[in-house]
Amino acid sequence: MAVYTDISDEELDDLLLQYDLGEVLSCKGIAEGVENSNFLLHMEAGFYILTLYEKRVEENDLPFFLGLMEHLAAKNFVSPTPIATKSGQSLTRVAGRPAAIIQFLEGRSIRRITPDHCALLGDTLADLHLAAQDFKLTRNNALDVTSWRNLFNRCKASNAEGQFSTAELKEIESELEFLELHWPQDLPTGVIHADLFPDNIFFLNNAVSGVIDYYFACTDFLAYDLAICMNAWCFETDSSFNITKARKLLNAYQKRREISVQELGALPLLCRGAAMRFYLTRLFDWLNQVDGALVKPKDPSEYLKKIRFHQDVTSVSAYGLTS
Repeated sequence: MAVYTDISDEELDDLLLQYDLGEVLSCKGIAEGVENSNFLLHMEAGFYILTLYEKRVEENDLPFFLGLMEHLAAKNFVSPTPIATKSGQSLTRVAGRPAAIIQFLEGRSIRRITPDHCALLGDTLADLHLAAQDFKLTRNNALDVTSWRNLFNRCKASNAEGQFSTAELKEIESELEFLELHWPQDLPTGVIHADLFPDNIFFLNNAVSGVIDYYFACTDFLAYDLAICMNAWCFETDSSFNITKARKLLNAYQKRREISVQELGALPLLCRGAAMRFYLTRLFDWLNQVDGALVKPKDPSEYLKKIRFHQDVTSVSAYGLTS
């Protein structure tokens, strides 16, 4: 959510005339995330998030993302609702970018993650999967296993100054070949969030108050969403794996939606793939930094350590479950 595109006062005023939100009291850029430009709007009607979708987000995908948020909110899931204009449109344009105004949710993201937070995450992720199962739209995962080879090649082309060693890139290429050869085929599929990191879920009074940032959401293996969350939530700052957090996450999820035997068997491989996906996107962002962005790209080496951990996992017992 870093700010890449600024909005003039005139552009903002013209945009807000399309809404029934009263006068604007303040508009401040949000210096978080890496995908879109976000602003906190304080209107007479309350607080909202104004998002400008940058070039990395395909405009044709926006009806899926906004429609999913509307669908989830209608199912009483803790998703923010896109705000419609006076003419009933959720998607508009400002400063040359497609844009939307989204409901502001109370709560805060958690920095010091406990096993109990992971249990709440498991509950919430299962609820999301169940609430979205009758969502009519679909979207292919643009960052699935079939995309990683091209992304890796683009990273190698951007590594002209040798920021990342030949040995590390060879290690990643070997892992990539393994994943391409062994990626599972027939697991339960549905709408997944695909980016449910700690900064994308809010807590308030020991409960989840909101899930945000659906701009990687897609149709893919449900268990892949679990793998993404395990990578994002169950490792400590020293890169050690916290089996208690993983057990809490998986057990809470299973109480809402049963994880099949096939999904459990594939989980170590899915975790390797999820770690690869975030290693590659972080590597690409590190090698292709955007001038003027308020946020420095994240170091990909964190996810190389996670790849290595999952490579040694032979069963889900390493994640705190019995197979």
